[in-house]
Amino acid sequence: MATVKVKFRPLAGDAEQGRLYIQIIHERQVKLISTPYIVNAAEWDSERGGFVASGSAGRREELYRVNHSLQCHIGRVKAIISRLDKTMLFYNVGDIADECRSYVARFRLFAFFEHRIGQLKLKNKIRTAQNYRSTMNSFKSFLHGEDIIIDLIDADMIERYEAFLQARRLRPNTTSFYMRVLRAVCNTAADEGAFVLPGIFRHVYTGVDKTEKRALPLTVLRRIHSMDLAASPALDYARDIFMLSFFTRGMSFIDMAFILKTDLNNGYLTYSRHKTRQMLKLKWTAEMQRIIDKYPSNTSPYLFPILINPQSNLAYAYRNISYRINSSLKKIAVLAGYPESFTLYSARHSWAYVACTQGVPISVISQGMGHDSERTTRIYISSIDSSAIDRANSKVISSLF
Repeated sequence: MATVKVKFRPLAGDAEQGRLYIQIIHERQVKLISTPYIVNAAEWDSERGGFVASGSAGRREELYRVNHSLQCHIGRVKAIISRLDKTMLFYNVGDIADECRSYVARFRLFAFFEHRIGQLKLKNKIRTAQNYRSTMNSFKSFLHGEDIIIDLIDADMIERYEAFLQARRLRPNTTSFYMRVLRAVCNTAADEGAFVLPGIFRHVYTGVDKTEKRALPLTVLRRIHSMDLAASPALDYARDIFMLSFFTRGMSFIDMAFILKTDLNNGYLTYSRHKTRQMLKLKWTAEMQRIIDKYPSNTSPYLFPILINPQSNLAYAYRNISYRINSSLKKIAVLAGYPESFTLYSARHSWAYVACTQGVPISVISQGMGHDSERTTRIYISSIDSSAIDRANSKVISSLF
Protein backbone atom coordinates (compact mmCIF):
# COMPACT_ATOMS: atom_id res chain seq x y z
CA MET A 1 0.00 0.00 0.00
CA ALA A 2 1.40 3.40 -0.97
CA THR A 3 2.04 6.05 1.68
CA VAL A 4 1.79 9.81 1.14
CA LYS A 5 3.49 12.48 3.26
CA VAL A 6 4.68 16.08 3.05
CA LYS A 7 8.45 16.62 3.10
CA PHE A 8 10.55 19.77 3.56
CA ARG A 9 13.68 20.19 1.42
CA PRO A 10 16.03 23.20 1.94
CA LEU A 11 16.57 25.44 -1.06
CA ALA A 12 19.98 25.29 -2.71
CA GLY A 13 22.24 27.79 -1.00
CA ASP A 14 19.57 28.84 1.53
CA ALA A 15 19.23 26.67 4.64
CA GLU A 16 16.68 29.08 6.14
CA GLN A 17 14.02 28.31 3.55
CA GLY A 18 12.76 25.21 1.82
CA ARG A 19 10.17 23.87 -0.59
CA LEU A 20 7.44 21.47 0.43
CA TYR A 21 7.05 18.24 -1.55
CA ILE A 22 4.49 15.46 -1.64
CA GLN A 23 6.40 12.23 -0.96
CA ILE A 24 4.96 8.99 -2.35
CA ILE A 25 6.37 5.60 -1.28
CA HIS A 26 5.12 2.51 -3.08
CA GLU A 27 6.74 -0.91 -3.42
CA ARG A 28 9.87 0.53 -1.75
CA GLN A 29 10.14 3.20 -4.43
CA VAL A 30 10.12 6.91 -3.51
CA LYS A 31 8.87 9.81 -5.61
CA LEU A 32 8.77 13.50 -4.71
CA ILE A 33 6.18 15.78 -6.34
CA SER A 34 7.02 19.48 -6.08
CA THR A 35 4.50 21.97 -4.69
CA PRO A 36 4.63 25.77 -5.14
CA TYR A 37 4.98 26.34 -1.39
CA ILE A 38 8.20 27.74 0.06
CA VAL A 39 8.34 28.21 3.85
CA ASN A 40 10.89 29.09 6.48
CA ALA A 41 12.69 26.15 8.08
CA ALA A 42 11.59 27.37 11.52
CA GLU A 43 7.94 27.11 10.44
CA TRP A 44 8.11 23.39 9.68
CA ASP A 45 8.32 20.49 12.14
CA SER A 46 9.99 17.72 10.12
CA GLU A 47 9.41 15.04 12.78
CA ARG A 48 5.69 15.73 13.04
CA GLY A 49 5.32 16.63 9.37
CA GLY A 50 3.38 19.80 10.03
CA PHE A 51 3.59 23.55 10.56
CA VAL A 52 4.77 25.24 13.73
CA ALA A 53 2.33 27.92 14.95
CA SER A 54 4.52 31.00 15.03
CA GLY A 55 4.90 34.46 13.57
CA SER A 56 2.35 37.23 13.14
CA ALA A 57 -1.39 36.66 12.89
CA GLY A 58 -1.20 37.38 9.16
CA ARG A 59 1.56 34.82 8.65
CA ARG A 60 -0.31 32.19 10.68
CA GLU A 61 -3.38 32.78 8.50
CA GLU A 62 -1.25 32.36 5.38
CA LEU A 63 0.27 29.11 6.71
CA TYR A 64 -3.22 27.88 7.55
CA ARG A 65 -4.25 28.34 3.92
CA VAL A 66 -1.08 26.58 2.73
CA ASN A 67 -1.77 23.68 5.08
CA HIS A 68 -5.35 23.43 3.83
CA SER A 69 -4.08 23.32 0.26
CA LEU A 70 -1.50 20.65 1.16
CA GLN A 71 -4.19 18.47 2.70
CA CYS A 72 -6.17 18.80 -0.53
CA HIS A 73 -3.07 17.77 -2.50
CA ILE A 74 -2.58 14.73 -0.27
CA GLY A 75 -6.24 13.80 -0.56
CA ARG A 76 -6.00 14.07 -4.33
CA VAL A 77 -2.92 11.82 -4.50
CA LYS A 78 -4.58 9.24 -2.25
CA ALA A 79 -7.72 9.31 -4.40
CA ILE A 80 -5.61 8.77 -7.52
CA ILE A 81 -3.85 5.83 -5.84
CA SER A 82 -7.23 4.37 -4.88
CA ARG A 83 -8.37 4.73 -8.49
CA LEU A 84 -5.22 2.96 -9.73
CA ASP A 85 -5.81 0.16 -7.23
CA LYS A 86 -9.20 -0.45 -8.85
CA THR A 87 -8.11 -0.17 -12.47
CA MET A 88 -4.55 -1.54 -12.65
CA LEU A 89 -3.05 -4.81 -11.43
CA PHE A 90 0.47 -3.35 -11.26
CA TYR A 91 1.75 0.20 -11.07
CA ASN A 92 4.75 2.05 -9.67
CA VAL A 93 5.42 5.47 -8.18
CA GLY A 94 6.13 6.80 -11.67
CA ASP A 95 2.61 5.85 -12.73
CA ILE A 96 1.20 7.66 -9.70
CA ALA A 97 3.23 10.78 -10.47
CA ASP A 98 2.16 10.69 -14.13
CA GLU A 99 -1.50 10.40 -13.14
CA CYS A 100 -1.10 13.33 -10.73
CA ARG A 101 0.49 15.55 -13.40
CA SER A 102 -2.18 14.59 -15.93
CA TYR A 103 -4.94 15.30 -13.41
CA VAL A 104 -3.54 18.73 -12.50
CA ALA A 105 -3.15 19.71 -16.16
CA ARG A 106 -6.70 18.63 -16.96
CA PHE A 107 -8.50 20.12 -13.98
CA ARG A 108 -6.95 23.54 -13.54
CA LEU A 109 -10.06 25.64 -13.11
CA PHE A 110 -9.56 28.30 -15.78
CA ALA A 111 -8.14 25.82 -18.28
CA PHE A 112 -11.22 23.66 -17.70
CA PHE A 113 -13.44 26.72 -18.14
CA GLU A 114 -11.78 27.41 -21.50
CA HIS A 115 -12.28 23.77 -22.46
CA ARG A 116 -16.02 23.99 -21.68
CA ILE A 117 -16.35 27.33 -23.50
CA GLY A 118 -14.77 25.76 -26.57
CA GLN A 119 -17.21 22.83 -26.40
CA LEU A 120 -20.18 25.19 -26.13
CA LYS A 121 -19.03 27.20 -29.13
CA LEU A 122 -18.73 24.02 -31.20
CA LYS A 123 -22.36 23.31 -30.32
CA ASN A 124 -23.22 26.89 -31.39
CA LYS A 125 -24.31 27.74 -27.84
CA ILE A 126 -22.86 31.24 -28.11
CA ARG A 127 -24.86 32.86 -25.32
CA THR A 128 -24.05 30.07 -22.85
CA ALA A 129 -20.36 30.30 -23.80
CA GLN A 130 -20.49 34.04 -23.06
CA ASN A 131 -22.09 33.34 -19.68
CA TYR A 132 -19.30 30.89 -18.84
CA ARG A 133 -16.63 33.42 -19.82
CA SER A 134 -18.27 36.14 -17.72
CA THR A 135 -18.31 33.81 -14.72
CA MET A 136 -14.71 32.75 -15.31
CA ASN A 137 -13.57 36.37 -15.46
CA SER A 138 -15.49 37.17 -12.27
CA PHE A 139 -14.00 34.23 -10.34
CA LYS A 140 -10.54 35.03 -11.74
CA SER A 141 -10.91 38.56 -10.33
CA PHE A 142 -11.88 37.06 -6.96
CA LEU A 143 -8.73 34.89 -7.00
CA HIS A 144 -6.57 37.80 -8.19
CA GLY A 145 -5.75 35.89 -11.37
CA GLU A 146 -4.41 32.80 -9.57
CA ASP A 147 -5.43 29.53 -11.22
CA ILE A 148 -6.29 26.64 -8.92
CA ILE A 149 -7.16 22.97 -9.20
CA ILE A 150 -10.93 22.46 -9.13
CA ASP A 151 -10.80 20.17 -6.09
CA LEU A 152 -9.35 23.04 -4.02
CA ILE A 153 -12.73 24.79 -4.20
CA ASP A 154 -14.52 24.26 -0.90
CA ALA A 155 -17.61 25.68 0.83
CA ASP A 156 -15.57 28.38 2.57
CA MET A 157 -14.17 29.62 -0.76
CA ILE A 158 -17.64 29.68 -2.31
CA GLU A 159 -19.03 31.68 0.61
CA ARG A 160 -16.13 34.14 0.35
CA TYR A 161 -16.82 34.47 -3.39
CA GLU A 162 -20.47 35.25 -2.67
CA ALA A 163 -19.37 37.95 -0.19
CA PHE A 164 -16.99 39.28 -2.86
CA LEU A 165 -19.88 39.62 -5.32
CA GLN A 166 -22.19 41.18 -2.74
CA ALA A 167 -19.52 43.75 -1.84
CA ARG A 168 -19.70 44.90 -5.46
CA ARG A 169 -23.41 45.55 -4.94
CA LEU A 170 -24.51 43.01 -7.52
CA ARG A 171 -28.15 42.03 -7.48
CA PRO A 172 -29.03 38.67 -5.89
CA ASN A 173 -30.02 37.22 -9.26
CA THR A 174 -26.65 38.23 -10.74
CA THR A 175 -24.77 36.69 -7.81
CA SER A 176 -26.89 33.54 -8.11
CA PHE A 177 -26.22 33.45 -11.85
CA TYR A 178 -22.44 33.29 -11.28
CA MET A 179 -22.92 30.61 -8.62
CA ARG A 180 -25.04 28.44 -10.89
CA VAL A 181 -22.55 28.61 -13.75
CA LEU A 182 -19.63 27.82 -11.42
CA ARG A 183 -21.62 24.92 -9.97
CA ALA A 184 -22.31 23.60 -13.48
CA VAL A 185 -18.57 23.70 -14.26
CA CYS A 186 -17.77 21.82 -11.04
CA ASN A 187 -20.44 19.22 -11.78
CA THR A 188 -19.11 18.70 -15.30
CA ALA A 189 -15.57 18.35 -13.94
CA ALA A 190 -16.81 15.77 -11.42
CA ASP A 191 -18.48 13.83 -14.24
CA GLU A 192 -15.14 13.80 -16.05
CA GLY A 193 -13.16 12.54 -13.06
CA ALA A 194 -12.33 15.52 -10.85
CA PHE A 195 -12.53 15.02 -7.09
CA VAL A 196 -15.05 17.78 -6.37
CA LEU A 197 -16.09 18.20 -2.73
CA PRO A 198 -19.81 17.53 -2.16
CA GLY A 199 -22.21 20.23 -0.98
CA ILE A 200 -19.88 23.19 -1.52
CA PHE A 201 -22.74 25.40 -2.80
CA ARG A 202 -25.10 24.43 0.00
CA HIS A 203 -24.76 27.68 1.94
CA VAL A 204 -24.96 30.20 -0.91
CA TYR A 205 -27.99 31.41 -2.83
CA THR A 206 -28.51 29.75 -6.20
CA GLY A 207 -32.19 30.52 -6.73
CA VAL A 208 -33.87 33.13 -8.93
CA ASP A 209 -35.73 36.03 -7.35
CA LYS A 210 -38.81 37.39 -9.01
CA THR A 211 -37.73 40.52 -10.85
CA GLU A 212 -39.59 43.72 -11.60
CA LYS A 213 -41.61 43.67 -14.80
CA ARG A 214 -39.67 44.51 -17.95
CA ALA A 215 -42.66 45.04 -20.21
CA LEU A 216 -43.38 48.48 -21.65
CA PRO A 217 -46.91 49.91 -21.50
CA LEU A 218 -48.78 49.99 -24.80
CA THR A 219 -48.79 53.80 -24.79
CA VAL A 220 -44.99 53.87 -24.54
CA LEU A 221 -44.63 51.26 -27.30
CA ARG A 222 -46.80 53.39 -29.59
CA ARG A 223 -44.71 56.46 -28.76
CA ILE A 224 -41.44 54.66 -29.53
CA HIS A 225 -42.83 53.20 -32.74
CA SER A 226 -43.93 56.61 -34.06
CA MET A 227 -40.84 58.62 -33.02
CA ASP A 228 -38.95 60.40 -35.79
CA LEU A 229 -35.36 59.24 -35.31
CA ALA A 230 -34.10 59.92 -38.83
CA ALA A 231 -31.55 62.42 -37.50
CA SER A 232 -29.86 59.67 -35.46
CA PRO A 233 -29.18 56.49 -37.48
CA ALA A 234 -27.94 54.62 -34.39
CA LEU A 235 -31.15 55.28 -32.46
CA ASP A 236 -33.28 54.60 -35.53
CA TYR A 237 -31.56 51.25 -36.02
CA ALA A 238 -31.95 50.29 -32.35
CA ARG A 239 -35.66 51.16 -32.46
CA ASP A 240 -36.09 49.10 -35.66
CA ILE A 241 -34.48 45.98 -34.15
CA PHE A 242 -36.53 46.41 -30.97
CA MET A 243 -39.77 46.71 -32.94
CA LEU A 244 -38.85 43.75 -35.13
CA SER A 245 -38.41 41.67 -32.00
CA PHE A 246 -41.82 42.86 -30.75
CA PHE A 247 -43.51 42.21 -34.11
CA THR A 248 -42.08 38.68 -34.25
CA ARG A 249 -43.73 37.65 -30.96
CA GLY A 250 -40.83 38.75 -28.80
CA MET A 251 -38.16 36.88 -30.74
CA SER A 252 -34.88 36.76 -28.80
CA PHE A 253 -31.88 38.63 -30.18
CA ILE A 254 -29.80 35.47 -30.60
CA ASP A 255 -32.53 34.02 -32.83
CA MET A 256 -32.91 37.23 -34.81
CA ALA A 257 -29.18 37.44 -35.45
CA PHE A 258 -28.80 34.00 -36.99
CA ILE A 259 -32.06 33.49 -38.90
CA LEU A 260 -31.35 32.98 -42.61
CA LYS A 261 -33.12 34.61 -45.50
CA THR A 262 -33.97 31.13 -46.73
CA ASP A 263 -36.02 30.59 -43.53
CA LEU A 264 -38.65 32.96 -44.97
CA ASN A 265 -40.88 31.14 -47.46
CA ASN A 266 -44.38 31.73 -48.83
CA GLY A 267 -45.13 34.46 -46.32
CA TYR A 268 -44.06 32.48 -43.25
CA LEU A 269 -40.87 32.53 -41.20
CA THR A 270 -39.87 29.16 -39.79
CA TYR A 271 -36.99 28.85 -37.35
CA SER A 272 -35.63 26.83 -34.43
CA ARG A 273 -35.32 28.63 -31.09
CA HIS A 274 -31.68 28.74 -30.07
CA LYS A 275 -32.52 28.21 -26.40
CA THR A 276 -34.88 25.22 -26.67
CA ARG A 277 -34.47 23.98 -30.28
CA GLN A 278 -38.26 24.24 -30.59
CA MET A 279 -39.50 24.89 -34.13
CA LEU A 280 -41.64 28.02 -34.48
CA LYS A 281 -43.57 29.39 -37.43
CA LEU A 282 -44.93 32.92 -37.74
CA LYS A 283 -46.70 34.88 -40.43
CA TRP A 284 -44.55 37.54 -42.09
CA THR A 285 -46.29 40.92 -42.15
CA ALA A 286 -45.94 44.11 -44.17
CA GLU A 287 -44.74 45.97 -41.05
CA MET A 288 -41.86 43.53 -40.63
CA GLN A 289 -40.94 43.79 -44.31
CA ARG A 290 -41.06 47.58 -44.18
CA ILE A 291 -38.25 47.60 -41.60
CA ILE A 292 -36.20 45.00 -43.50
CA ASP A 293 -36.51 47.11 -46.66
CA LYS A 294 -34.86 50.04 -44.86
CA TYR A 295 -31.57 48.12 -44.98
CA PRO A 296 -30.96 47.13 -48.62
CA SER A 297 -27.19 46.97 -48.02
CA ASN A 298 -27.62 43.76 -46.05
CA THR A 299 -26.15 41.29 -48.54
CA SER A 300 -25.39 38.68 -45.88
CA PRO A 301 -27.25 35.35 -45.76
CA TYR A 302 -29.01 36.50 -42.58
CA LEU A 303 -32.53 37.89 -42.78
CA PHE A 304 -32.32 40.60 -40.13
CA PRO A 305 -29.80 43.46 -40.57
CA ILE A 306 -27.64 42.46 -37.62
CA LEU A 307 -24.68 40.34 -38.74
CA ILE A 308 -24.33 42.06 -42.08
CA ASN A 309 -20.65 41.14 -42.49
CA PRO A 310 -20.42 37.32 -42.43
CA GLN A 311 -16.62 37.51 -42.80
CA SER A 312 -16.25 39.09 -39.35
CA ASN A 313 -15.88 37.32 -36.01
CA LEU A 314 -19.58 36.57 -35.52
CA ALA A 315 -19.39 36.04 -31.75
CA TYR A 316 -17.59 39.37 -31.25
CA ALA A 317 -19.90 41.17 -33.70
CA TYR A 318 -22.97 39.76 -31.95
CA ARG A 319 -21.85 41.00 -28.52
CA ASN A 320 -20.79 44.38 -29.87
CA ILE A 321 -24.04 45.02 -31.73
CA SER A 322 -26.14 43.87 -28.77
CA TYR A 323 -24.27 46.26 -26.50
CA ARG A 324 -24.67 49.19 -28.91
CA ILE A 325 -28.39 48.56 -29.39
CA ASN A 326 -29.08 48.37 -25.65
CA SER A 327 -27.05 51.54 -25.12
CA SER A 328 -29.15 53.31 -27.75
CA LEU A 329 -32.40 52.03 -26.22
CA LYS A 330 -31.49 53.79 -22.96
CA LYS A 331 -31.36 57.08 -24.90
CA ILE A 332 -34.66 56.28 -26.61
CA ALA A 333 -36.28 55.76 -23.19
CA VAL A 334 -35.26 59.29 -22.23
CA LEU A 335 -36.55 60.75 -25.51
CA ALA A 336 -39.84 58.89 -25.06
CA GLY A 337 -40.23 60.28 -21.55
CA TYR A 338 -40.16 56.81 -20.02
CA PRO A 339 -38.68 56.91 -16.49
CA GLU A 340 -36.99 53.51 -16.67
CA SER A 341 -34.37 52.13 -19.05
CA PHE A 342 -35.21 49.05 -21.09
CA THR A 343 -33.33 46.55 -23.23
CA LEU A 344 -33.96 44.38 -26.26
CA TYR A 345 -35.29 41.68 -23.98
CA SER A 346 -38.07 44.05 -22.92
CA ALA A 347 -39.61 43.54 -26.38
CA ARG A 348 -40.27 39.90 -25.47
CA HIS A 349 -41.92 40.80 -22.17
CA SER A 350 -43.85 43.60 -23.86
CA TRP A 351 -45.34 41.29 -26.49
CA ALA A 352 -46.59 38.90 -23.80
CA TYR A 353 -47.93 41.82 -21.76
CA VAL A 354 -49.80 43.44 -24.65
CA ALA A 355 -51.14 40.11 -25.89
CA CYS A 356 -52.57 39.37 -22.45
CA THR A 357 -54.16 42.82 -22.13
CA GLN A 358 -55.79 42.27 -25.53
CA GLY A 359 -57.48 39.12 -24.22
CA VAL A 360 -55.22 36.53 -25.88
CA PRO A 361 -55.38 33.28 -23.85
CA ILE A 362 -52.24 32.35 -21.90
CA SER A 363 -52.06 29.04 -23.77
CA VAL A 364 -51.81 30.89 -27.10
CA ILE A 365 -49.23 33.35 -25.75
CA SER A 366 -47.16 30.46 -24.41
CA GLN A 367 -47.23 28.67 -27.74
CA GLY A 368 -46.42 31.85 -29.66
CA MET A 369 -43.36 32.53 -27.50
CA GLY A 370 -42.10 28.97 -27.70
CA HIS A 371 -42.36 28.34 -23.96
CA ASP A 372 -42.23 24.77 -22.72
CA SER A 373 -44.96 25.45 -20.18
CA GLU A 374 -47.54 28.09 -19.30
CA ARG A 375 -45.75 28.52 -15.97
CA THR A 376 -42.92 30.33 -17.78
CA THR A 377 -45.41 32.52 -19.63
CA ARG A 378 -47.07 33.53 -16.36
CA ILE A 379 -43.75 35.00 -15.20
CA TYR A 380 -43.87 37.35 -18.18
CA ILE A 381 -47.41 38.52 -17.50
CA SER A 382 -47.46 38.37 -13.69
CA SER A 383 -47.47 42.17 -13.51
CA ILE A 384 -50.89 42.21 -15.20
CA ASP A 385 -52.35 39.94 -12.54
CA SER A 386 -50.81 42.20 -9.88
CA SER A 387 -52.34 45.37 -11.32
CA ALA A 388 -55.74 43.66 -11.54
CA ILE A 389 -55.49 42.75 -7.86
CA ASP A 390 -54.52 46.34 -7.01
CA ARG A 391 -57.62 47.65 -8.83
CA ALA A 392 -59.79 45.13 -7.01
CA ASN A 393 -58.29 46.18 -3.68
CA SER A 394 -59.00 49.84 -4.47
CA LYS A 395 -62.65 48.96 -5.10
CA VAL A 396 -62.85 47.11 -1.77
CA ILE A 397 -61.35 50.03 0.13
CA SER A 398 -63.50 52.64 -1.63
CA SER A 399 -66.63 50.64 -0.80
CA LEU A 400 -66.14 51.57 2.86
CA PHE A 401 -66.46 55.29 2.21
